[in-house]
Amino acid sequence: MLLRANSHLLGVSGIRMEITSRLLKFIQDNVTPLIPEFGSVGASGDLVPLTYIAGSIYGINESFHVDFCGRRMNALDALNEIGLTKLDLQPKEGLAMINGSSMMTATAALAIYDFYILFAVTLHAHALAIQALLGNNQPFHPFLHHVKPHFGQKYIARTMLDLLSDSKMINNCLDGSHQQALNANKLVQDRYSIRAMPQYLAPFVEGLHECARTIEIEMNSANDNPLIDAENQKAYSGANFFGEHISTSMDRLRYSVGLVAKHLDVQIAQLVTPEFSNGLPDCLIGNPQREVNMGVKGLQLCGNSIMPYLLFYGQSVADKYATHAEQYNQNINSLGQTSANLARHSISVMKQHLATSLLICIQGVDLRSKLIQNTYDPRNLLSEQTRQIYQAIRDLIQVPIREDKSYIWNDNEQSLDEHIAIVAQNLTNEGSSLFKAIQPTFKQLIDDRHSH
Repeated sequence: MLLRANSHLLGVSGIRMEITSRLLKFIQDNVTPLIPEFGSVGASGDLVPLTYIAGSIYGINESFHVDFCGRRMNALDALNEIGLTKLDLQPKEGLAMINGSSMMTATAALAIYDFYILFAVTLHAHALAIQALLGNNQPFHPFLHHVKPHFGQKYIARTMLDLLSDSKMINNCLDGSHQQALNANKLVQDRYSIRAMPQYLAPFVEGLHECARTIEIEMNSANDNPLIDAENQKAYSGANFFGEHISTSMDRLRYSVGLVAKHLDVQIAQLVTPEFSNGLPDCLIGNPQREVNMGVKGLQLCGNSIMPYLLFYGQSVADKYATHAEQYNQNINSLGQTSANLARHSISVMKQHLATSLLICIQGVDLRSKLIQNTYDPRNLLSEQTRQIYQAIRDLIQVPIREDKSYIWNDNEQSLDEHIAIVAQNLTNEGSSLFKAIQPTFKQLIDDRHSH
């Protein structure tokens, strides 16, 4: 509704200001039209979804329903409760309301915002994993990225150095040395999931910024048809309703989500495998005295099962449009709302994957702390920023930090599915301690976008 009102305020849609005011009143009074997920091919705008907004705003009949402060009711009753009456459509107003890209754009904007948050959380998860693995910070040295200056690559390297700053659980080789004092296997260079992180993640952060810029242009556009040049008393017909920018941006976003998740999945695989974890217990088992103990095997399998979903969601949609829509009138169409809906689902699934990965990383740093200083409490070894997210997660799942036990000690002592749900629910909750722990990284990611 907000985007539809914003589009009308450009003054070229041929609609009364009274209708725009109604859209804003619905928002202010917490009246939300109930809209079906399907029905738009993204060509002549989001015709079916926006019809449900228009039907509610005008009070066309009782078949349109809204959520009014948590109560479901028909739109006519809601209009009455907020002091409005039914209105008749005037010429051009129907098209001004339903012939636009506002539904797909709103869905896309929310997906992009959430992915900004999840991308910041992902960097914190990598920082925890690197510390659990006794990783080397040399791949993030500014010299390397000054001579290959992709701005996303420079951002990732700079951020990882910041997240690992003052950690006592890494091999600090920023002086150009190749000493691996803490590394049991004495690798001169870490495996690529750590060493190539800036180069791997750079295209995704750059793509995220580009998608955000595209969506912002669409949000602030006139996207119905025809459009009215009031000054010259002309009406021009075109196709500003066409959602290809949304569709291709959301295809790109989902592709990025899948590959970001796959990278983290590889990092987790190192943590649970003794041959690659620099001395951590097999499957990150907590209690070494228990005869049967699976450690994080179940958590890893959960993440392994989710990751292919995200890769599947990353397949393109923009190239799969029907060529016969509306009796061949819409013989090309964008499927913008379809692509944006899939992005929304992809983000939801990624929360589960990221929550699972974070819990594994928590176990990893506990066990690394035991190997370094004979206590399972890693807080004095972790970097300041990762200590905050570590503490936030332990507080949320209500598992006390102990010197004599890791987070997961025996298999039967905790309900890990509940822990996954709690962490996932709080990832994008801006009031949560978890979000506050990653907020500086999130803010820097947004600021970095505006500087390019």
